[in-house]
Amino acid sequence: MFISCSVLCVWSCDSDQVTAIMEKFERQFEDLDVQSQSMEDAMSSTTTLTVPTGQVDNLMQEVADQAGLELNMEMPGAQTAPVGTASAAAAEQDELSQRLAKLRQM
Repeated sequence: MFISCSVLCVWSCDSDQVTAIMEKFERQFEDLDVQSQSMEDAMSSTTTLTVPTGQVDNLMQEVADQAGLELNMEMPGAQTAPVGTASAAAAEQDELSQRLAKLRQM
């Protein structure tokens, strides 16, 4: 629709109006280009910003100290029980299930 209206305007408008329309279009296109470039620059600067993990850990510890919290920054170890064997938690769950079944029968 925009193209057909522009074509009609070119045929029905004088050259001054066509020039004004084309200049307005060019300004808008340049403004869009500047805005796009600014957005790309902002996005690239935020995504490339990296902070060493040591600094992050130190800051987290400092905030935890200020709040009086103990911060455990170590990851829990992997489960050492082989796959397919009953763990202590599963055995305890079985025992609790049996006790509950006995209580229900009373």
